[in-house]
Amino acid sequence: METRVAVIAIIVENTGSVTELNSILSEYGENIIGRMGIPYHEKNINCITIVIDAPQNDINTLCGKIGRLDGVSSKAAFSNV
Repeated sequence: METRVAVIAIIVENTGSVTELNSILSEYGENIIGRMGIPYHEKNINCITIVIDAPQNDINTLCGKIGRLDGVSSKAAFSNV
């Protein structure tokens, strides 16, 4: 199946959702190329960037699962590769 490389930006405003977020991300662990998390203490949020190489439907499904978490938002940017 054809895959695409994408960057998923995640903003966590509710730290109570972090455990569930990590569980969802581990489901896609074989496709995740890298992950970077930055806590922004002044605003009490966490910013996470995921680089993934997976079928487009899987990336969209992952973003949907993340976006349904309480206090968590996500957006994907796709490469043309």
